[in-house]
Amino acid sequence: MAGLQTGSPTPQALTVHAQSRMLEISFSDGASFRIPFELMRVYSPSAEVAGHGPGQETLQTGKRLVDLTGLEPVGNYAVQPRFSDGHDTGLFSWDYLYFLGSQQEQLWADYEQRLQAAGVHRDAPMPEKGGHSCASH
Repeated sequence: MAGLQTGSPTPQALTVHAQSRMLEISFSDGASFRIPFELMRVYSPSAEVAGHGPGQETLQTGKRLVDLTGLEPVGNYAVQPRFSDGHDTGLFSWDYLYFLGSQQEQLWADYEQRLQAAGVHRDAPMPEKGGHSCASH
């Protein structure tokens, strides 16, 4: 997980827009982003989504209408969102939220390419979970 780098911009305001499904975040360097909940969910830094290393990512589908049902602060460096599909294990550092906001055009393009390569649609339901559980480690 990306940590808070020394000198990195810090959040000045954080607003959840439930109706438009966006997290609005303004940073100390003047940057401001509106990050869709779907993008946050698809790119969650959790092991469940990101895996334990390169090539172990789990392609997320069916997240277009995901809602943010909670947002808990974690120290002075991150928030832990709780999504309507039950996912709540990703810690989103300020650096990672800045990355998501500033790179969202490329991230969407990458996501669409991964969907196409896998032959699945963005709104397809997620397959049932297999036998892997991070709790088993």
